[in-house]
Amino acid sequence: MIDSHCHLDFEEFDRDRDAVLTESANAGVTDLVIPGTTADSWLRTLHLCREHPFLHAALGLHPYFMDQHQAPDIDRLRELLVEHGEVVAVGEIGLDFALSDPDRNHQKKLVQQQLEIAAEIDLPVILHVRKAHDEMIQLLKQTPVRGGTVHAFNGSLQQAGHYQALGFCLGFGGMLTYPHSRRLHTLASQVSRETIVLETDAPDMTGFNHHGERNSPAYLPEVRDEIAKLRNESPDEVERYTTENARRVFNLPGDSQAHV
Repeated sequence: MIDSHCHLDFEEFDRDRDAVLTESANAGVTDLVIPGTTADSWLRTLHLCREHPFLHAALGLHPYFMDQHQAPDIDRLRELLVEHGEVVAVGEIGLDFALSDPDRNHQKKLVQQQLEIAAEIDLPVILHVRKAHDEMIQLLKQTPVRGGTVHAFNGSLQQAGHYQALGFCLGFGGMLTYPHSRRLHTLASQVSRETIVLETDAPDMTGFNHHGERNSPAYLPEVRDEIAKLRNESPDEVERYTTENARRVFNLPGDSQAHV
């Protein structure tokens, strides 16, 4: 299995990162995509992924941290992406209009700049979108990129179709395992299997069985099993096609094997 969205570089894992990786490998997680969020975290993310060949770095400026981003960060992002050809995506980027006081124009400008870089370098993007799917889809139509993933997708079935047409996969994670997540259950059961990828967003967005705990990529099988139940498919089948989808969208090798 591939965890298509895991913040293993966050300080929450500093005390036991290797143990978490061992546990995840034992659970069948062979690859993890580690999205960047701020410029001051990029080198740490790159270093971590160089230490472990089954970790794959993405670099981006997250809309949640708008007050931390500086104008020179865009040029630095382009430089690092050119310098480090092993980076698999631009992300985590996007639009978050659910924030208490979102600067929508500033967010749109920042994500537009990053989409242009992704198009220029021919990389997929990892999108964070809250209460802004229509606006994000419009931006993607204006600046086409080589697909990517929509992290923690919670839009409509129609919006899912638009993203699929633009080459995107949709990330489903721990929230899917809660009994009250009926809207997500409907989405996961109805979207095309070609669009589904697994994710944890660890250390955040912990699933039902671990509520109140730090999330972990080792819990990814619980997301796989929930999708299998909702779609009346076998866990092995879900594991196979979600892994194929993640490998395709991030251009990952087909024989990665997690070893710590």
